[in-house]
Amino acid sequence: MALPVYASPLERAWRVTYLVICTLIFLFLIAPIIIVIPLSFNAEPYFTFSSGMMRGDPDAYSLRWYDRLITFGMQSPDAPRDGAFWADFWNNAAWMRAAKNSVIIGIFATLLATTLGTIAALGLTRPEMPCRKQIMAVLISPMIVPIIISATGMFFFYSATQVPYPSTEGVGWMRLAGSYLGIIMAHAALGIPFVIITVTATLSGFDQSLVRAAASLGANPRVAFFRVVMPLILPGVVSGALFAFVTSFDEVVAVLFIASPDQQTIPRQMWNGIREQISPAILSVATLLVVISILLLTTVELLRRRSERLRGISS
Repeated sequence: MALPVYASPLERAWRVTYLVICTLIFLFLIAPIIIVIPLSFNAEPYFTFSSGMMRGDPDAYSLRWYDRLITFGMQSPDAPRDGAFWADFWNNAAWMRAAKNSVIIGIFATLLATTLGTIAALGLTRPEMPCRKQIMAVLISPMIVPIIISATGMFFFYSATQVPYPSTEGVGWMRLAGSYLGIIMAHAALGIPFVIITVTATLSGFDQSLVRAAASLGANPRVAFFRVVMPLILPGVVSGALFAFVTSFDEVVAVLFIASPDQQTIPRQMWNGIREQISPAILSVATLLVVISILLLTTVELLRRRSERLRGISS
């Protein structure tokens, strides 16, 4: 917002200083992320800028590490890029398997976290709900407790827990530790606090008289929720779901504790790559994740503005 015309020279100088300080802080925070992007196009197998890159030599830049993401783990990485090659990529490429696991786990964890988090937020915003602050503190504790402690607790709990599942012999028993169900439940537990916070913030400006008006017109609670409440809080629900998905997509500590060796996700594949084979291909993955994060955060910001317009907070 621009300063008024009657602002003093001291106020104008402070505004310029404030903008400079904010810009420097922003650059300090974003520089380690931005520096990864040009390094991912390095033609040399190093994590530093080569002399050719510093001179702007086009030959110093290459897509070899992005191609490495495609061919790593394939049975025939040098085969012609035909249908058989892409079938090999889909079935055997290490990064492709990790991406499929991350997406599948993230989607199911997001659905579970969004459902449970939205229900919890609806209950916590009701004035007759007892011990709301205490319950809220417990539900958002995964955001506060160090992840290593949460992962350790999940490991011991899942190792001693078995759940029934249908099998060819009837009903079998599956241990949560080392199963996809256990990973999904763990990621959902970590994503629920983000859903609760965003949905609760949306419900804080919700006009409850709309629900009473719907009831006076003959709508039962289910119809009133899906026809009146849900459309208005949908931006907050979607924002919480996006945060839950990003949390699941980026989680590595819980996966290291709970998942079996063949259940690789993208963060775990990056972890293994750093420990076992240091390759600039990791920079290519990091660049792709930065782009995905920017797109998701842009979506969250657009949803936030839409929510404010629906509630009449801003024009």
